Amino acid sequence: MKRFLVINGPNLNALGKREPGVYGKESLENLENQLIELGKEKGFDTVCVQSNYEGQIIDWIHEAEGHYLGIVINPGAYTHYSYAIRDAIASIQLPVIEVHLSNVHAREAFRHESVTAPVVAGQIVGLGFKGYHYALCELLERS
Repeated sequence: MKRFLVINGPNLNALGKREPGVYGKESLENLENQLIELGKEKGFDTVCVQSNYEGQIIDWIHEAEGHYLGIVINPGAYTHYSYAIRDAIASIQLPVIEVHLSNVHAREAFRHESVTAPVVAGQIVGLGFKGYHYALCELLERS
C-alpha cells in the first residue's frame, strides 16, 4: 500500500490551545485523524509524527526513503532558519510539500522567508487543515 509521512514541527503539538485565532481551535490529534481517514478513503496509509526537536525531524526525513512515497512537512519556526532541515530535504529523492496553517506572508516579516521552500516540490500556506489534505492528494497523484 502507498504510504506518506506527515511531519509537524515545533509547537504544533499545542494546536487548539496556541493562538487559536491564527492556527484554529482544532487539535493536532484532530488533524492527524483527518489525514489518516483521508488516506483510508483514497487508498493510502498516512503516518503522522510531531517533534519540537530539529534533530528528530532531520532523522525522520533521512529515514523516509524506502518507506514512504512522499512527505508533507510543516517545519513550524524552523521554516525560517533551519538550513539543517533544508539540507535534509535536499538530500532525499522523495517529493516533499511544505504546508503552513496560516498565511505566513501576511504575518510578521521574519515569517516571510522560507529557507526550505527552494528544495520542496511545492508550498501551501494559509488554508488551515485543508492545506495538508491538498498536499497529500498532490503526493498521491505524483506516486
